[in-house]
Amino acid sequence: MNNEEKFGFEKLRVYQDSLSFSKQAYKLTKSFPKDELFSITSQLRRAALSICLNIAEGSSLTKTEFKNFLRRSRGSVYECVPILSLAFDNRYISENQFAELSNSCLKLAKSISALINSIK
Repeated sequence: MNNEEKFGFEKLRVYQDSLSFSKQAYKLTKSFPKDELFSITSQLRRAALSICLNIAEGSSLTKTEFKNFLRRSRGSVYECVPILSLAFDNRYISENQFAELSNSCLKLAKSISALINSIK
């Protein structure tokens, strides 16, 4: 699919980054213990996916509504942070994985905030 055939939100860097983060979260949680499937595995997957879903859905609405959806998206980023901390504390992820994903969360939160502030 070329750039002209994409939805508008697919061209947003923050959407692309959030989709990448979601894919990382799904891949990472495949190695979590099975007894966490309905706990932090599910929570991290849903929160990570919610980031890009809210960007996509909100982009089709008014500017005010889009900003509200972006705030929800940023809230989902914030949800991921304690889940990642818990995963690290329980040794489900390495220190490097924790640092990388935490850094991704920080970048996403800043990018979403910048997008919110750019919408007049």
